[in-house]
Amino acid sequence: MNLWLWNATVLLAALLPCGIVCFRGTVEDRLVGLEMTGVVVVLELVLLAQGFHRVPFYDLPLTLAILSLGGGLVFTRFLQRWL
Repeated sequence: MNLWLWNATVLLAALLPCGIVCFRGTVEDRLVGLEMTGVVVVLELVLLAQGFHRVPFYDLPLTLAILSLGGGLVFTRFLQRWL
């Protein structure tokens, strides 16, 4: 294992607090947890792509970064009456 894969393994621990907030927080906290989870997963996938030295694997984090922002906005739109 190289340094990139070790960092990806350590970054997995950052998903635990995001998951707790997504399941147990208020409506506003859940939205923030959802957005933070998207950021952490994108960083995780970038670290894995660099760790495996596979350039085509960068397409997935790039696509997820763009779509997670749009998904968060749609989720906010549906939660608008409670926010």
